[in-house]
Amino acid sequence: MRAAAPQARGRVRIIGGVWRSRQIPVPAIAGLRPTPDRVRQTVFDWLGHLGSGRWQSLSGTRILDAFAGCGALGFEAASRGASEVHLLENHPRALASLRHAKALLDATQVCVHAADALHFMDAVAVRGDRFDLVFLDPPFASGLILPALERAARCLAPHGLVYLEAARSWESLHPGQAPTDFSVLRQARAGGVHYHLLQHRA
Repeated sequence: MRAAAPQARGRVRIIGGVWRSRQIPVPAIAGLRPTPDRVRQTVFDWLGHLGSGRWQSLSGTRILDAFAGCGALGFEAASRGASEVHLLENHPRALASLRHAKALLDATQVCVHAADALHFMDAVAVRGDRFDLVFLDPPFASGLILPALERAARCLAPHGLVYLEAARSWESLHPGQAPTDFSVLRQARAGGVHYHLLQHRA
């Protein structure tokens, strides 16, 4: 018997790929901010215009969604052809919701981990594992953006990319202390959310 779906406050729609128009639950958790449809479309359009066939189809890419929440970014990437997507979450209700969505979509290329994002990325770096794209969308008031960027840099494949959501633009994230080993490929704003596509320079 399939487990009952966890309590949800709504749903978010996958907007492209094999699961286009399918919906996944958004768990009822204070402060959870699913990346809106329009922002996700913009981000994947950015990737598609990088000039590499890999980013147009995501075929062969390994992706880490480090603060997965409801999994909107990670499941969107899997729907669009990513070969391997790892979702990290440590909130029990969010974990239950991610596992339910994975089962609902039969998303065999998606792995859900009950893990602290910083500790997981530290472990990945130590064992030499690498990802082509890391999604970073930590809670805005958590102070985790710079620590998460530092760790993401250590577990990226050569020329790997980071997608970052923040309450401020890249230039004002931490005046004078923004990481210098990333370059900004694209950035935009939607309401109170600044979102960026970054490339690691190493």
